Amino acid sequence: MTGHNHYTMCAQFHPKDDLVVSASLDQTVRVWDISGLRKKHSAPSSTMAFEEQMARSNPAQADMFGNTDAVVKFVLEGHDRGVNWVAFHPTLPLIVSAGDDRLIKLWRMSETKAWEVDTCRGHFQNASACIFHPHQDLILSAGEDKTIRVWDLNKRTAVQSFKRDADRFWMIAAHPEINLFAAGHDTGVMVFKLERERPASALYQNQVFYITKDKHLRSYDFTKNTESPAMLSLKKLGSPWVPARTLSYNPAERAILVTSPTDNGTYELIHIPRDSTGAVEPTDVKRGHGNSAVFVARNRFAVFTQSTQQIDIKDLSNSTTKTIKAPHGTTDIHFGGTSCLLLLTPTSVVLLDIQQKKQLAELSVSGVKYVVWSNDGLYVALLSKHNVTIATKSLEHVSTLHETIRIKSACWDDSGVLLYSTLNHVKYSLLNGDNGIVCTLDQTLYLVRVKARKVYCLDRTAKPTVLAIDPTEYRFKLSLVKRNYEEMLQIIKTSSLVGQSIISYLQKKGYPEIALQFVQDPQTRFELALECGNIDVAIEMAKTLDRPKLWARLGTEALAHGNNQTVEMTYQRQRNFDKLSFLYLATGDQEKLSRMAKIAQHRGDFTSQFQNALYLDDVEARIQMFKEIDLLPLAYLTAKTHGFAEEAQSILEASGVSEDQITLPALGEPKPAPNVVVQTFKSNWPVKAPSHSSFEKALLGEFGGVDDEGVNSLEDQDGERENGGVEAGLGDEQEEEDVAGWDMGDDIQIEEETDLLGTENVESGPSSSEAELWSRNSPLAADHVAAGSFESAMQLLNRQVGAVNFEPLKPRFLEIYQASKTYLSATPALPPIINYVRRTVDETDTRRLLPIIPRSLETIASVDLQEGYAAMRSNKLQDGIVIFQRILHSILVNTVSSEAHVAEAKKIISTAREYILAMSMELERRALPTDTPENLKRSLELSAYFTIPKLEVAHRQLALMAAMKFAYTNQNFSSALSFANRMIANGGSAKLLDQAKKIKAQCERNPQDAIEIEFDQFAEFDICAASHTPIYGGSPSVSCPYTGTKYHEQHKGSVCTVCKVSAVGAPASGLRLFVPGQH
Repeated sequence: MTGHNHYTMCAQFHPKDDLVVSASLDQTVRVWDISGLRKKHSAPSSTMAFEEQMARSNPAQADMFGNTDAVVKFVLEGHDRGVNWVAFHPTLPLIVSAGDDRLIKLWRMSETKAWEVDTCRGHFQNASACIFHPHQDLILSAGEDKTIRVWDLNKRTAVQSFKRDADRFWMIAAHPEINLFAAGHDTGVMVFKLERERPASALYQNQVFYITKDKHLRSYDFTKNTESPAMLSLKKLGSPWVPARTLSYNPAERAILVTSPTDNGTYELIHIPRDSTGAVEPTDVKRGHGNSAVFVARNRFAVFTQSTQQIDIKDLSNSTTKTIKAPHGTTDIHFGGTSCLLLLTPTSVVLLDIQQKKQLAELSVSGVKYVVWSNDGLYVALLSKHNVTIATKSLEHVSTLHETIRIKSACWDDSGVLLYSTLNHVKYSLLNGDNGIVCTLDQTLYLVRVKARKVYCLDRTAKPTVLAIDPTEYRFKLSLVKRNYEEMLQIIKTSSLVGQSIISYLQKKGYPEIALQFVQDPQTRFELALECGNIDVAIEMAKTLDRPKLWARLGTEALAHGNNQTVEMTYQRQRNFDKLSFLYLATGDQEKLSRMAKIAQHRGDFTSQFQNALYLDDVEARIQMFKEIDLLPLAYLTAKTHGFAEEAQSILEASGVSEDQITLPALGEPKPAPNVVVQTFKSNWPVKAPSHSSFEKALLGEFGGVDDEGVNSLEDQDGERENGGVEAGLGDEQEEEDVAGWDMGDDIQIEEETDLLGTENVESGPSSSEAELWSRNSPLAADHVAAGSFESAMQLLNRQVGAVNFEPLKPRFLEIYQASKTYLSATPALPPIINYVRRTVDETDTRRLLPIIPRSLETIASVDLQEGYAAMRSNKLQDGIVIFQRILHSILVNTVSSEAHVAEAKKIISTAREYILAMSMELERRALPTDTPENLKRSLELSAYFTIPKLEVAHRQLALMAAMKFAYTNQNFSSALSFANRMIANGGSAKLLDQAKKIKAQCERNPQDAIEIEFDQFAEFDICAASHTPIYGGSPSVSCPYTGTKYHEQHKGSVCTVCKVSAVGAPASGLRLFVPGQH
């Protein structure tokens, strides 16, 4: 194709049409129509018109300017110097060119003409190459000024610029499918990405919020598997071509924090509209500068600025309330739990308490980029380029694993397994470091949430993707680690989890008996059976394979087990006659030993004959054998030694030797063969039967069901306590007398409960003591304590209420044990006479004998509970906590006689819980100095929380009065007003109501708080008994299985601060105080 009058520097095919575009140093860009050329060289069609067939048979003659098969369609002139590069747009009728005049020109063409649209100016030297972005409205150009520049196709303005120090760029190319570009320079080729592909997202319960490629905020609901329409448009955030970096979500305020790297880092605080009808522009946006921003509380967020190494704690009005100096080298911040941040440095991760402004912990791990918290907040995964480090919430190292390819994302399964993605795999890791592959990936995905057999992900285009997985392998390994044998058995029965990796894993962990359940291959089953000592399976597999080496190994193993019958069979299979003879000798089987002697004689094996004759003490057989093999001296010596004189003389005659010619050694008396004492061949050697492992019990179907009674005993303990017998003694007269100490002047799942010691209803033997009968007759912990069986009692309490700390129960255990017996001294030389004190006095059936339990429920309600109320009225809070905890311990190890008493006991437990929580918060407030703003704020919060527990009305008034006065003194008039209104609504003492009305009148003039506290007077919430902070509705929480006290999820596993006995969040069947049929 001729037409250019100087060097042609570049030529490109059109992606769809029969066009070619070329660039030349003659300062022109030419578009060529090659449709004729394509038709000429393409295969003929059966539907070709007659004219086309004639044209093919008579090709046109080339004219003086070239062939007419390819003709110039457009000539584009506009460059002042030579054109170096030209390219078509992949979808639009556009052309871009780059020339030595340092310009990038954009051209548009139609069917009839082409024209210049605009020019991009910015290069300082010759522009070497240019291309259109395959998927976005961008132009990329490379020049001899050592830069790559990115231009906005619509505005024709520069967007980004990348510069090398010493290399000029000559070429640039785009990957047709993925976001990769290649640029050639003086010393090599550079492959790069133009933008960050990880979509910004934030997970909250069953929703993920994310920002799409067109910078719209959307959400995806995991329960409904639906994607919401666009809720917000974030196109004005930062640069239009730079995607958001991070997203943080605040469910309480329904607000998001979005950060962008534009202008050295910016953030925006935006509230999501409740009823979004489309991608609306956000209103009331709060902006600021910072590299990272994350919510740390309901009304606080942290902003990190890397240049100043400073962390600003801001409120929702974007005002800075606190400033913290970050450790040197901090690169990023992440949420670290309540009032905490995780600070990432190049060599470590630091846990920072933003309230106390101090480092709580530090973990040495390099290059951490991302942080993923487990669903319960107890563990955190720290992701770096090639490593995953799992740590506890306090940054205690748990495990680390290494990958050879880049790690992209991670999320936690509800069971506590970490799933993470690399460039082409989804893998898993248990807390102990065991890991494996879940599935392979066709494209890189960013994991968001795991739910059952589905993994919810976002791809690089920020579109939700649901990935189906098979979690059987890691759930099986998790069950093995947790020793959940019932679930393991279920997995074995319902899945095809077979593979050498699983078998090797089980062998490595020391569970060959479990691996045996997976395997069908006889050789592998034989190996596993030997390893776990399952001789029966080993015999079965050896018969199937029938190899000599296997029989030998089986014989050795059976011999170690004392299984002589199996040893005999293996020796017979191997035809190992010598070992068989010795086995018969060892087991005393004389009959079979005689048979072995005959077999040896039949085989002509003289050595075996001699051996068997020795075993049988058969002297004549030995003499005969020596004669047969011409060993006449040995035959004579044997006969002479054992007194066979005639046989010895005949041997001398046969050999032609006289007795005088023989010199015999000194011969002693021959020792006879020992007699058989026990015929052990009749059975295998006695072996103590091992107890079944938990897995074997599961195989045998020995797991119990669920205790219906235990389920029924789990009642709601959070309702308002009704007025009953436990409220006695709260008259107004006593209130007025005893509140002096408060300074109220006018100045402002479930397992079945089984008897741990055997509860079969059988008559005990004559040697059973009455204490043993008590533990057999009752599944209640108190009766086991009275019997002296403290260990079984503690096991029962652990099952029923998750008890783990038994030190506080020691006085109660001793009280019950001492009260159940009396001792009468007899003569000094004899032990005292023991009399067992029963509560079933008239019972004669030994199966119904039960001990007396001191401190009955009636005593607790009428005496102990009233002491606790008195301590509250007299402001002796520490004494009150001790009294109410004693009440909890007394009820925990006790018995009642009816279901009505069970209900009353639960009411008392609920009352004790509320009073302990209230008193603990008030004591913490009093111990906290108010010399700093933070401490004063915390004191005001604790004072407000003191009014939340469900106390008796009179005592609640005391709490409200104390909170009202403290808030008023510190000019928190809005809070004081709310407390005054609550006091007036409750009624009660006229003296207290008068003070409340006075404060109310003062506060209504200026109902504002001078110090903002975390206390929503209009919301219903619980108080975490460990941190004394609110737990709002919908927030994840755990509770004490005994008292029902609420805690934040991070306190799961700790000892309850109220009862001091149970583990928070522990599985429990429920407290049992009563068994129908007992008294």
